[in-house]
Amino acid sequence: MHGPRPPRRPRRTAAFPPTLKRLGQHFLTDRKILARIAEALPLSGSETVLEIGPGRGALTDLLVERAGRVVAVEIDRALAAILRERYARRASVAIVEADVLSADLAVLAGSDDFLVAGNVPYYITTPILFHALRPPRPRQAVYLVQLEVAERIASPPGSKTYGALSVNVQALAHAELLFRVPAGAFSPPPKVESAVVRITPRQAPDVSPPDEERFRSFVQAAFALRRKQMRRVLRTAADLTAEGAEAALAAAGVDPDTRPETLSPGDFARTLAAIRTVRAGP
Repeated sequence: MHGPRPPRRPRRTAAFPPTLKRLGQHFLTDRKILARIAEALPLSGSETVLEIGPGRGALTDLLVERAGRVVAVEIDRALAAILRERYARRASVAIVEADVLSADLAVLAGSDDFLVAGNVPYYITTPILFHALRPPRPRQAVYLVQLEVAERIASPPGSKTYGALSVNVQALAHAELLFRVPAGAFSPPPKVESAVVRITPRQAPDVSPPDEERFRSFVQAAFALRRKQMRRVLRTAADLTAEGAEAALAAAGVDPDTRPETLSPGDFARTLAAIRTVRAGP
């Protein structure tokens, strides 16, 4: 005769606080996909990984076993407290309660040589991407983002989804769309599909740090006129005369008849440099 069944262990999620919609919380629960994200980073057991938005710690658990050190930045106070308790005995894990956009990532990592991973809130994806691309940049970053954003980040010149975001990221880094993630892999499921992108900063970016903000503004202004020819774009967005626009484009090696959506990040960088030269005069 069998004895009484032991009581079921409560699910760990029962101890978690309610999901906060204002923080765009959608927690990835699919273990196979979590493993693929962890495997997308070059981890040998000695690296420092800065995790953005660890949430309930599903990806953190995998990173802790693969990396030398993990610094997890969580804005949700209740979740940060849970993670701090979970990893209290792991000297290689630091839980930081903070808004990642207000933090110096290299300072948090304790080194200029670090990696980044994160399930990024969709409503602040772009600010986080560019915040993490400020020098000193991580050696590599892997993000879980909205599929539409992932496609824009990795799109080549001339494609339908190529735009200002594509140019501004690719001017500084190599971008790869690794794989898609269905909504059902999350709790609660988002209303859109997601994807994982890998961002690898370039050793020789098209834009130097002092020019990054100016470059970003110029690219955004150009794509606001994406159907216009570049000669018209420069006259409008850069406030050049017709002669000045033609001279700048000639110096940059850009066809005046072409449109912004066909230009590479390097084309934009050369054009911006040429605009500065034309404005400076002889």
